[in-house]
Amino acid sequence: MHQQKIKTRRKFLFNTMAAGAATLLASNGSAQTGDANAASASIASAGTAKEDRMTWLAMLEQVSEPVLHALNERRLRATMPVEAAAGLAAERAIGSPLEALGRLLAGLAPWLELEPSAQESAHETALRKRYRGWALAAITSAVDPASPDFMRFGASSQTVVDSSFLALALLRAPRQLVQPLDPSTRQRLVQALTSERIVLPGYNNWLLFAALNEAALKMLGTDWDRVRVDYALRKHTEWYVGDGTYGDGPHYHADYYDSFVIHPYLLQLIETVGDAEPAWKNMLPEIHARAQRYAAIQERVISPQGEYPIVGRSITYRCGAFHLLADCSLRHMLPEVVLPQQVRCALTAVQRRTLGVPGTFSAAGWLRIGLAGHQPSLGETYISTGSLYLASAAWLPLGLPPADPFWSAPAAPWTQQKAWSGVDIPVDHAHDV
Repeated sequence: MHQQKIKTRRKFLFNTMAAGAATLLASNGSAQTGDANAASASIASAGTAKEDRMTWLAMLEQVSEPVLHALNERRLRATMPVEAAAGLAAERAIGSPLEALGRLLAGLAPWLELEPSAQESAHETALRKRYRGWALAAITSAVDPASPDFMRFGASSQTVVDSSFLALALLRAPRQLVQPLDPSTRQRLVQALTSERIVLPGYNNWLLFAALNEAALKMLGTDWDRVRVDYALRKHTEWYVGDGTYGDGPHYHADYYDSFVIHPYLLQLIETVGDAEPAWKNMLPEIHARAQRYAAIQERVISPQGEYPIVGRSITYRCGAFHLLADCSLRHMLPEVVLPQQVRCALTAVQRRTLGVPGTFSAAGWLRIGLAGHQPSLGETYISTGSLYLASAAWLPLGLPPADPFWSAPAAPWTQQKAWSGVDIPVDHAHDV
């Protein structure tokens, strides 16, 4: 019966997203004409703030339901397919379930942490209540060696990445994902994160994965390694190349890892452990200023159709490419020139363009490798089904209540919508911070 309900709901959600994507593309077509009224026309055809939140929740449910339902029944390993590069499915199967769990919860966490309000729909309240219960069951199962869904922490180098996404979720929702855990599960969680210390992280953004696990251990009230944290923070200070951008290691890479990992992890690290050392606390102003600048750049790369440049690796994380823009929105850290409502409209367009395209989901509802549909050639050798759930990072602003300006302000055009419809906009300048 539950599976039939899922299929019915999935069909409704997909039709809703697909219709939205088609409307988006049609309404934005006029922006190519140079008509100065095109931006206004596009906004007039956009959804209301309430409708935007409903759209985001529909996408959240579409993506999350198969994963969380399977985890709740301790059947994720048994039911989730492992799509991967040719010949690598067995290898990727070791860590793919942990990828799905950690990445999905990292995006869901602020919304799970949010308490219901008078402006919230009954559906949203009920959905959050169900997903909170399933998330706790998932964490309990993930660290239980007797569970068929035990996540095999430390069994491969990839697990240090995705244990850190789970750690990120715990730090983003401590009241809902940590406090209710029983003492045995908390101790197993500590053991799981500690076991990742056997993995030697790469000399790049992977230093942040190891550091964030230590930050979570600190939050859990156990011994944590300050050296791993200090090394990650100092190296990324060295690797800063200017204008809000870090190198991924000693060299700059033209990809989205500043948003996928580097900025959001630095923000969380400095929030969680910044007060532990004066040198770290002194890093906070620069970390914040650089994140704000990069968020402004991110908003500017979103086309009038909700598309963005296809550069660099891990492009199959889809709308997760805007992890930082979503994080700065959640933190009320957007630059003054970037209105929350224009980010809401831009991220709605991005999600429709990447999640509302035929072929995105398998018949059973699992994400498939691709950016706009099913495009398996876009998947690197480290990509598998579980990897794709980093798309959830775009949902971080759902952790803001419906009354917040991000959700309550009327729709507004984003930068490229305005520029390509002939609106006179201020020039952009690099920021050296």
